[in-house]
Amino acid sequence: MKKFNIRKVLDGLTAVSSSSASPQPGNRENDLIQETLQSEHFQLCKTVRHGFPYQPSSMAFDPVQKILAIGTQNGALRLFGRPGVECYCQHDSGAAVIQLQFLINEGALVSALADDSVHLWNLRQKRPAILHSLKFNRERITFCHLPFQSKWLYVGTERGNIHIVNVESFTLSGYVIMWNKAIELSSKAHPGPVVHISDNPMDEGKLIIGFESGIVVLWDLKSKKADYRYTYDEAIHSVAWHHEGKQFICSHSDGTLTIWNVKSPAKPAQTITPHGKQPKDGKKPEPCKPILKVEYKTTRAGDPFMILSGGLSYDTVGRRPCLTVMHGKSTAVLEMDYPIVDFLTLCETPYPNDFQEPYAVVVLLEKDLVVIDLAQNGYPIFENPYPLTIHESPVTCCEYFADCPVDLIPALYSVGSRQKRQGYSKKEWPISGGNWGLGTQSYPEIIITGHADGSVKFWDASAIMLQVLYKLKTAKVFEKARNKEDKPNTDIVDEDPFAIQILSWCPESRMLCVAGVSAHVIVYRFSKQEVMTEVVQLLEVRLQYELNDMESPDAGGEQPPALPTPGATSSPQASAPQSHPSTSSSSSDGIRDNVPCLKVRSTPLKQSPGYQVELVVQLVWVSGEPPQQITSLAVNSSYGLVVFGNSNGLAIVDYLQKTVLLNLGTIELYGSNDPYQRQPRSPRKTRQPSGGLCDISEGSTTSEDRCKSPTSVLTSNPQQFYNGGGRGAKMSRKLSLPTELKPDLVLLSVCPSRAVNPLDNRDNSFSRSRSSSVTSIDKESREAITAFHFCETFTRKTDSATTPSLWVGTSLGTVLVIALNLPPAGEQRLLQPVIVSPSGTLIRLKGSILRMAFLDATGSFLPPAYEPWYEPNAPDDRDEKDKVRKRRPVSVSPSSSQEMNENQYAVICSEKQAKVIALPSQTCIFKHNITETSFVLRADVVQMSNGICVACFCANGHIMTLSLPGLRPLLDVNYLPLTDMRIARTFCFTNNGQAMYLTSPTEIQRITYSQETCENLQEMLGELFTPVETPEAPNRGFFKGLFGGGAQSLDREELFGESVAGKASRSLAQHIPGPGGIEGMKGAASGVVGDLARARIALDERGQKLSELEERTAAMMASADSFSKHAHDMMLKCKDKKWYQF
Repeated sequence: MKKFNIRKVLDGLTAVSSSSASPQPGNRENDLIQETLQSEHFQLCKTVRHGFPYQPSSMAFDPVQKILAIGTQNGALRLFGRPGVECYCQHDSGAAVIQLQFLINEGALVSALADDSVHLWNLRQKRPAILHSLKFNRERITFCHLPFQSKWLYVGTERGNIHIVNVESFTLSGYVIMWNKAIELSSKAHPGPVVHISDNPMDEGKLIIGFESGIVVLWDLKSKKADYRYTYDEAIHSVAWHHEGKQFICSHSDGTLTIWNVKSPAKPAQTITPHGKQPKDGKKPEPCKPILKVEYKTTRAGDPFMILSGGLSYDTVGRRPCLTVMHGKSTAVLEMDYPIVDFLTLCETPYPNDFQEPYAVVVLLEKDLVVIDLAQNGYPIFENPYPLTIHESPVTCCEYFADCPVDLIPALYSVGSRQKRQGYSKKEWPISGGNWGLGTQSYPEIIITGHADGSVKFWDASAIMLQVLYKLKTAKVFEKARNKEDKPNTDIVDEDPFAIQILSWCPESRMLCVAGVSAHVIVYRFSKQEVMTEVVQLLEVRLQYELNDMESPDAGGEQPPALPTPGATSSPQASAPQSHPSTSSSSSDGIRDNVPCLKVRSTPLKQSPGYQVELVVQLVWVSGEPPQQITSLAVNSSYGLVVFGNSNGLAIVDYLQKTVLLNLGTIELYGSNDPYQRQPRSPRKTRQPSGGLCDISEGSTTSEDRCKSPTSVLTSNPQQFYNGGGRGAKMSRKLSLPTELKPDLVLLSVCPSRAVNPLDNRDNSFSRSRSSSVTSIDKESREAITAFHFCETFTRKTDSATTPSLWVGTSLGTVLVIALNLPPAGEQRLLQPVIVSPSGTLIRLKGSILRMAFLDATGSFLPPAYEPWYEPNAPDDRDEKDKVRKRRPVSVSPSSSQEMNENQYAVICSEKQAKVIALPSQTCIFKHNITETSFVLRADVVQMSNGICVACFCANGHIMTLSLPGLRPLLDVNYLPLTDMRIARTFCFTNNGQAMYLTSPTEIQRITYSQETCENLQEMLGELFTPVETPEAPNRGFFKGLFGGGAQSLDREELFGESVAGKASRSLAQHIPGPGGIEGMKGAASGVVGDLARARIALDERGQKLSELEERTAAMMASADSFSKHAHDMMLKCKDKKWYQF
């Protein structure tokens, strides 16, 4: 084997590695490039939130507008219309939403919160806003009811009282129903909180009130007394009317339903225990679990529907939560995957006094939304068109690509459409309100999510929509555990051994590479044809930590011999890909050695159209130590290479020839140019170094080891990391954390700077603000590989032409360059070896390296070379196949104008600073310290519509952009005051000013930092409210009219208005005017309302308080035309009053 000498290349490096050697701006290079981006091109705003509402708590449906609202435990409000129309709002207090009520067909919604506030939302603007709020001071809200086409909201409280709120002015009426008046002497004890309020469908003047203890009262609003009282000795959970108003049904805590005739309060007309076993001797059936909710819906043609949640018998242990549908004599029990939060029956009519004609049930579960078709036999579910399955398995990583090749989404959709499940309802999705926005942005956007079960999902994210395109299951490559004992014994992680940690994707060539938590890398090609893979190609890599750990393989050739020295041609047995993990050899003393963590399947694998396995690379155990998790990954389709690194070193794999080209410890990458004093490790039994590799550094580093640097946070006990440090929330347990993630992230932004580690005394700038818990975790910290970048550039100072190279960044802030010597394309590429050799080039920054990119001489972005996609499973026509393969890879290198001194610029961003290096001279022409007190979590070099910039997201929640190449700060916004682990793990920027992160375990939040997108956002957002005629009220019929039957109406204004009921006590609740949707004012076409609202703000600023009348008028105008009738009434009433009477 030919020895490779690195010493001659290492001249003149000291100048570059010292960070002070950066010329100040103003020198010659800086004047060459005119920067186009200015700070006015940037603005930060949230665009849209996708996914299932996290921890839902309540739900409402507008049957005319066909809009669904869901409230959550942290005060969020999500509104859903037709697929693609959804909206997210947030109550400022963050209190749980306990109930929602639509003002049906009026474009407004009332929300009641756990902090005893009631809010009125205006949905007639694209970004809904609160018009009014009312905060109760002395009473706790338990139940609200707003009758159809009424402006008076009944609010029941924990004390058992009922207050009445005018939803137009959001003032309390003086009319109050006190609990003691309602029950009088029927009970000696307090009846408990109000759990139900509703008016008799046939008589608005009669109100049914359900108290928790089991008492139900029918209250006559006009005479202000109870008509009937119904008592039952079990607690009540819900009440529902029959539409004729002669019967109602109650659900109880012992699993029974009681049906009452309104006029016979003595005992229930019928008692049913839907899931109780009926004893033979006529005794009461044994009690069941509580029935939490019941709905009673009638049909013209047949039996009524009784739909209920809960009520299962106690002996059904382990039974999943159920929804029961009772229809005539049939009872269907529908099992759900998660606990039921709430359900609603969707009916044809909004009128409570008409036949209800139910057609679907919307069931809100803790982690899913299910809609059941009641009209079809077997009650099939509707196929859910919303992107609510982001969390089907917890998300462990994601990437975002804007401005992809246009053929990508159709290609992914066509292979993904074959994965659809069958057996859904044939009908259209019933939640169909609203209209789509008029999106002017037309570029394709794709989000890829990696999950804990090893699946990878591709989502179409164009034009602020989101829909799943295709799902890839990477676990199929590995053997399935047949029984519990046979579970993959990974020893790195206790569960989710297939979890995806890093994704590397080349959109142009469609090559996909994933790194999993069990130290495995899988390379995938995209194909439109099904293929049967007889043998999954496998390479096993022994990535070691210190040089003296390198052990020669035992004779017998089971383990591939140690890798050839760079520059030498690889011997056939070294490059033969392993087809099966035959290397599992435990050494004589029982220490695990050369064993991978997972077993690749040995049976043939049927690969459907879509992503198909090209190669599996696994890191193996090294003398009793498990492999370290992979911290960085990159794939390049033009070179046919994939590279990955961890805290031990890096490996470069040729996936075309299925060989390992380079397998180096981080120390060896430095050669004799190592800037660190490394402490020797505690002596181990000495091992014979294997041929070739230690010659690179000529034995100079054999006795050295890594320093315990405060910057590297990888640990030899990855279990601790994988669990997020503890068994907390489900998400944190699922996250497997690579280098750049600090387990004590939230502490980090506040902890003081630690003392400089003495090992770093030559460059004290390397100490970072880290909390001491990191050091306690790093029992054995090492320099990890944190970033890769493939490019055609000047590898050395002396180069006169660009050549392919790989740039490597480490956790100690070093950038090293590896030169790649590729054989000619075509057949030669598959026959001759790729020669890789460390070039000796070394650049230093403060903090761990996060991102590298290259600009050409004009300052334009230079993307890595790629090969256009071709069908790998093309028919066996040799000439055709060769023609396809011989296409020269698209190499995006600049025109080689040698007369210019500087031909390229390298942009390097670390956790602390960014540098722009001129090539080939390797002089630092710009440097910017991004943050002193915090550190950057994610940095991307992105293309904006009129330039290119670096976008950074810091652990202290700041989002920043820097110009290129001058690194001028253009934007700095304190976006998230507290950053949690999930956001840190999933935040990513992409082109055209788009970014995203996981804001909860189930939701993706998208934001934009582009001024242009912020301005166009109003147009892109969908409309929730659309003008629809309210259906006609049911006909009373001649006889009912004649004999006084049919619905009785009530003048509520007369009963509850101030003139009759008087004013409510001021201390009971305080009125808070809402912002009136000023945020959405720009786009609101209603100029008058906009002017009024703006005027109100201006007045407030001058410290003048508007009188109540102006405030009411503004609010009434804002709550729009449907209230105009009431406005007119008020105007007539107020016409003759003098100003001092108001």
